[in-house]
Amino acid sequence: MALLLLFASPLTLAFTLEDLKNQLSQPAVVTGPFIQEKHLRALPQPLQSKGRFVLARDHGLLWLLQTPLRQDYRITAKGIARRDLSGWQTLPSTSAATEQNRLFFAVLQGDSSGLQRDFDLDLTGEPQHWQLRLTPRSLLLKQVFTHIDISGARFVERIELHETQGDRTLLRMPESTSAESLDDAERNDFAE
Repeated sequence: MALLLLFASPLTLAFTLEDLKNQLSQPAVVTGPFIQEKHLRALPQPLQSKGRFVLARDHGLLWLLQTPLRQDYRITAKGIARRDLSGWQTLPSTSAATEQNRLFFAVLQGDSSGLQRDFDLDLTGEPQHWQLRLTPRSLLLKQVFTHIDISGARFVERIELHETQGDRTLLRMPESTSAESLDDAERNDFAE
């Protein structure tokens, strides 16, 4: 009987896509710094930008770029808005931008059902150290990406997009924290 339990237990302890989705969608708010590097074949050094992000499960994403220039973006189900001196301005919506928004939200929230429509998913690891590889299924995505690697623990910590022409984008979010609710400034940004 003990031998049977020994062999059965690894199957019951497997970390699944549903487990990952539950883990990543649990916090109401996730915030932290980000570092984005764009590695272009034509340049010897990557282009780097830094900032903060706020992912609110019920509202959307604030992407607050601080260097090399200051630029704030708000990404919600309604689309993308950029802040200027007069407030938030909605950017023209294109089908490509809409798809990118949907993909980005699905990645950060671990929405495997949203991702499975366009990608083959391969999850390895455990709750505190997991890796997810997305391999495109659709012809359109295959023209852009060879694959996307995502890894993390309690939150997404790293996203690496490998493009077909050899460029890649690395996004690191190493110090994310969770909160029960938005602060006043964040709430105002989503309300406008």
